[in-house]
Amino acid sequence: AFTERVKGGKPISPHEATRLLNQGEAVLVDLRDSKEFNEGHIAGSLHMPFNKIAGRASELETNKSKVIILADKIGQHAGKIGKTLGSSGFQVRRLQGGVSEWSNQGLPLIKKK
Repeated sequence: AFTERVKGGKPISPHEATRLLNQGEAVLVDLRDSKEFNEGHIAGSLHMPFNKIAGRASELETNKSKVIILADKIGQHAGKIGKTLGSSGFQVRRLQGGVSEWSNQGLPLIKKK
């Protein structure tokens, strides 16, 4: 089970994700639906809903040299998408606890008006 989880991308803490994002070494992809994304998302994240990312994965090609951090609500979908992107040559990490954990740690979210 552990090996399968890692295939979907190793977990990354919100603070480590922040460090990579601030240094320009990573791109965060938010997998939540539009309603959840608009209620609050991480600054600079790309919105690619879980059910639509398969058709949009090519949009990430320009970021292949960076770590792709996948974020969903609580971590339920990131593993499956991580496996798909990982098999396409991307360096994938999963945000531990998703956007919920990010928010619980008091880290900022941007609300869309």
